[in-house]
Amino acid sequence: MKLTNETLSLTANTIRCLAIDSIQAANSGHPGAPMGLADIATVLWLEHLNHDPSDAAWPNRDRFVLSVGHGSMLLYSLLHLAGYDLPLDELKRFRQSGSLTPGHPERGHTDGVETTTGPLGQGIANGVGMAIAEQMAAARYNTDPALPLINHKTWVFCGDGDLAEGVSHEACSLAGHLKLNNLILFYDSNQITIEGGTNLSVSDDAKKRFQAYNWQVIEIDGHDYGQIDRAIRKASKSTDKPVFILCNTTIGKGSPNKSGSHDVHGAPLGADEVILTKRALGMPEDKSFYIPEEVHEEFKKRATKMKRLHNKWTRQFKDWAKEHPEKAKLWDNCAKDFIPADIESVLPVFAPEKAVATRNASGVVLNALAKALPQLMGGSADLSPSTKTWLNDMGAILDGDFSGRNMHFGIRELAMAGIMNGIQAYGGFRVFGSTFFVFSDYCRPAMRLGALMGLPTIYVFTHDSFYVGEDGPTHEPVEQLAALRCMPNMTVIRPADPTETGAAWIAALRNKKGPTALLFTRQDIKVINRKEYPSASNLEKGAYTLWQSGWGTPDLIIIATGSEVEIALEAAKSIQEKNVRVVSMPSWELFELQNKGYRERIIDPDCPRTLVVEAATSFGWERYMGRHRAFVTLDQFGASGPYKELAKEFGFTVENVLEKANELLRK
Repeated sequence: MKLTNETLSLTANTIRCLAIDSIQAANSGHPGAPMGLADIATVLWLEHLNHDPSDAAWPNRDRFVLSVGHGSMLLYSLLHLAGYDLPLDELKRFRQSGSLTPGHPERGHTDGVETTTGPLGQGIANGVGMAIAEQMAAARYNTDPALPLINHKTWVFCGDGDLAEGVSHEACSLAGHLKLNNLILFYDSNQITIEGGTNLSVSDDAKKRFQAYNWQVIEIDGHDYGQIDRAIRKASKSTDKPVFILCNTTIGKGSPNKSGSHDVHGAPLGADEVILTKRALGMPEDKSFYIPEEVHEEFKKRATKMKRLHNKWTRQFKDWAKEHPEKAKLWDNCAKDFIPADIESVLPVFAPEKAVATRNASGVVLNALAKALPQLMGGSADLSPSTKTWLNDMGAILDGDFSGRNMHFGIRELAMAGIMNGIQAYGGFRVFGSTFFVFSDYCRPAMRLGALMGLPTIYVFTHDSFYVGEDGPTHEPVEQLAALRCMPNMTVIRPADPTETGAAWIAALRNKKGPTALLFTRQDIKVINRKEYPSASNLEKGAYTLWQSGWGTPDLIIIATGSEVEIALEAAKSIQEKNVRVVSMPSWELFELQNKGYRERIIDPDCPRTLVVEAATSFGWERYMGRHRAFVTLDQFGASGPYKELAKEFGFTVENVLEKANELLRK
């Protein structure tokens, strides 16, 4: 039975009051968005959103993303009322240390939160990724068009700030191109930002903008329950486009003195205004965190209905699994991101006689792994011929066909990273994305959120140093390595040769606690003969002794990464009458996971001299160096020219490494 406007209004006002009470108790927060969006959220959650509060991981649930993450009290109020594991006491502890209600929603921290939002626009990109993943899952597992196993929507709430950020353009452009008809974006158009009206800095026509993206556009009064309901029903029937619902709303709806102004955007209403607001809304002025029994009952009814829907789907899934055992096995393995224990057996062997760029080696490795791992998919920011990330004979994801495993992200690094987070958060796939290493700066905001969420996305960054050559300093990364290494929960791997490249991919796949960045060369480098040197599988330890001229504590340790291992090794072998150790150190993060005993066996604290050779800034390397130290690094921007000439100019030669080493040995 359709809910009355009175019931909907009571529910929306309950949400408003929970939000303002929580923010007032914390003396911190953003009441404007929850108050303005409460009417839309009420209709969506009580009448349209398919989810089961008793099981936040139900695969066929609708995904709900609050991109306007500063309005987190809207989501927390909804989750509590809907019956998720979020007690009322946690709403009372909003923004307090250790609470389940942090200032911005965090995936994995609060039951029912699909993704971590806050940096504006990122939630939109995540939502696009989730919608893509749903279409891919539907293409893979739906066997009966009349009874689809995967059939749900992704609903995203965004605001003026989300649309102002560039990532929204990148992500929504791709969504329109792919005709993601399972994606509905609600735009909270209240025309207010922190500084004042949006007219201070924006005069875009949002409707025309999204029409140009190939979205269906619907405009409504965001406080009219009938219009909200009709818009949702119409959006749900879209067959060939994502839907943009422009909701004209009043920020801080209900506050007599602050609604419609920037004063209600990011600060508590104040005790007096809270009373006046409750009075204006017809809610008890003397009660905090008040929830009428009627509101509780309506959410309980909805939860019961959703539980029945979930149970029906579970029965359908069991029948489907019996009829399609191979697909059911695929489902289970992909859901678990199953990596066979002997996955190394599929790795190609690279002959020492022929030098190979690690980007090329990565392409060969990736294709071998993709055949063994059906969950593995991804793409590039329009650079797959250069990054070597195309999965051969595995098709492309295109509008109307999501059966492929190659993704054309387009020239959209920031959206690519945000969409990758959405695909990974959806589940059932292991996603990679690629671009030139210097453009990792464009990816960084979304990479940081992925690291915060612990999403095991894989970034393939090629053209990893000044050896890019003629393209010049705009395309030659210098500080990017240090920038990624300082990001918590980001694993960075820069392999020394093609064989280490295979080991790097294995390490990335086995790292399921956060993102991994793989750094590969454009130029050819020698294949280390593993019959003469330690196994490349030592890469999983982050660093290992590749060669030593003597025994015990060395006189000098040369630490190198990536393509510089080659010149470090050659220089070390030219040093006479000294005990010199060469350490290949592809990953600081993997090295730090090893026990102290191992770390000190590799980088001996009793060795007084350390030389680091790496085609990037020296920043941070001091932590691994002895009393006497030297660097062959690049602490300046690069230059344009043939890479072999640049190597001489910047000192990345065997002769210069040898000179630096001998200078240290004289100390």
